Amino acid sequence: MMDEVNQQNMFAHVFNFAPIGIALISLDHAWIDVNPAACQILGYERDELIKRNPKDLIFSSKDIKLSVKFKQLLAGEISAFKLEKKYAHKKTDIVWTSLHISLVRDVANGKPMYYIAQIVDITSTKMTEQKLQESVERYTSLKKYNHDTIISFDLQGKIIGGNIMAEKLTGQQVSDLIGTSIAAVIGEDKLARILADNEPYTEIEGSINHVLHSDGSQVEVLVTIAPIIINNRSIGFYLLIKDITEQKKLLIEKETAERTNEVKSEFMAMMSHEIRTPMNGVIGMTDLLLDTPLNEEQREYVSIIRKSGETLLGIINDILDFSKVESGNAELSEEPFNLNEAIMETFDTLMPKAMEKNLSLNLSFKSGIPQNVIGDPLKIRQIMMNLIGNAIKFTPKGSIAVLVDRATYEGDRLRLHVAVKDTGIGISEDKLPYLFEPFYQADHFMVRQAGGTGLGLAITRKLVQLMDGEIYCEPNPGGGTIFHFHVLIRAESMSSISLPETNMEKMPEPDDSLSILIAEDNDINRLVLIRMMEKLGYRPDAVGNGVEVLEEVRNKKYDIVFMDIQMPVMNGLEATRLMRQTLDPDDLPYIVAVTANALIGDRERYMKDGMNEYISKPLQSSAVLAVIQKCLENKDMKEKTPR
Repeated sequence: MMDEVNQQNMFAHVFNFAPIGIALISLDHAWIDVNPAACQILGYERDELIKRNPKDLIFSSKDIKLSVKFKQLLAGEISAFKLEKKYAHKKTDIVWTSLHISLVRDVANGKPMYYIAQIVDITSTKMTEQKLQESVERYTSLKKYNHDTIISFDLQGKIIGGNIMAEKLTGQQVSDLIGTSIAAVIGEDKLARILADNEPYTEIEGSINHVLHSDGSQVEVLVTIAPIIINNRSIGFYLLIKDITEQKKLLIEKETAERTNEVKSEFMAMMSHEIRTPMNGVIGMTDLLLDTPLNEEQREYVSIIRKSGETLLGIINDILDFSKVESGNAELSEEPFNLNEAIMETFDTLMPKAMEKNLSLNLSFKSGIPQNVIGDPLKIRQIMMNLIGNAIKFTPKGSIAVLVDRATYEGDRLRLHVAVKDTGIGISEDKLPYLFEPFYQADHFMVRQAGGTGLGLAITRKLVQLMDGEIYCEPNPGGGTIFHFHVLIRAESMSSISLPETNMEKMPEPDDSLSILIAEDNDINRLVLIRMMEKLGYRPDAVGNGVEVLEEVRNKKYDIVFMDIQMPVMNGLEATRLMRQTLDPDDLPYIVAVTANALIGDRERYMKDGMNEYISKPLQSSAVLAVIQKCLENKDMKEKTPR
């Protein structure tokens, strides 16, 4: 047996070298001794720790439960007790300890002698527990507040948990789902594939498109599968399920709306063709008839027919253009043009109408505004045509003025501000809010003398908005109205760009060497175009479809082909494409799209498809002549270009 000396040596060794802290405390709560481990755990030197009151470290009068434990210990009701305490460490922030408190009694009489406190540093364990708790709380929060369904199941396919969204998706309480098979939700075959674990989860996810609701209905879903890994061992799976019923409905509605727009555009293109084809016969023939000897009464009747036809054509144009803009199919082109010339061309077109009413047209440019710009000249002209045309229509006497009053730079772009003033009948303030609404006319409560569809200003606003601008109207202090608008274009130094100048005042002498082919399936329209050519001094050939066009151009070199777009057997676009593929570039004719499609953007589309020029039906001799002039200019340039 170990003698008393050896026992004391052993106890001293354990006390000094044990990895746990040991403190001996008297019954009146004073230090007797502390070992080095206790000092290290609490962060104090032995002398510093001895000076600290044990009540602050071990005993606490504020902790009622702890006081009860000490009383039970002294009364012999318990032999020891444990507690966890958090201390402010001298060198670090916090230290967590596990305290084991016991009472040493006299062996002879059992009288209490002193307390022994064994102190174990459990800080790292506590930190791990805290992180685990945070992780659990995050997971719980994720499950609780996630908008998607989360269901967990074990390796036997039994559901072990789920969030509130699982109840909404399946129609069952989570408590009722727990313990049942996930196969009831996703199907037996899908569960078997997941548990087999021999194919990528992504392939299985893609096959789960529906889950079964308790009412028998199926819900469209997107699914993500994630394994549950604990201690590097898989214990089950998470199913993250997104209900896409609403998204699918929105997608279908979007596709339906897009298809409706496409059908609307196709219908408008067809209507444009079907309406313009007979209109071409009416206006074209009156144009030819006016060039024949007529007495004064006959000429008056023919002029009325032509004027009525042009009015009808204007109404058709307004309706078709508005439909194209409204459906969002109008596109902007970007090309260099001269702003002054674009507006003056509008003036030239509308000048005869202004002169009929003895109205003066004035254009004013503020200094410093660039003349050479890049943008869509056709839409600029259309805006000006609508506003100036309206001003002429509603101005019985006086003048119309166009003022390009300022330009402000926005990055590399230019915001152009324009005002169109007239001295006409004016617009009452109560009608201003409705002025740009479709089919609205400010004078519709009065006798309608001006006519029209009421779409001009609606189209104008859409075009202005298409160019990132705004338009509004206000009364002219001198009588009449002022329309203000601004659009976003680009300024460009165009010293190196030569803008074409077309002089329509001179009638060129017919070029006998110019070879012309007309491709038109409609007999009346073909006759109209042939007669127009003959009036201009040419003798064209004519065919009725694209196949015949290809046969003709292979057998004879033509300078210009007037190509109808919609023809039987082969349409004009296909014939153009095949000509460009099969003919030598030197043998390619100047191809002119002749079409009843005259919606906004049609010209750009046909030019992109290989046409050189575009004219819309109903045809007029002046338009045909302008195209022939361009063809002659193109022919001269080719002949002058060295090879």
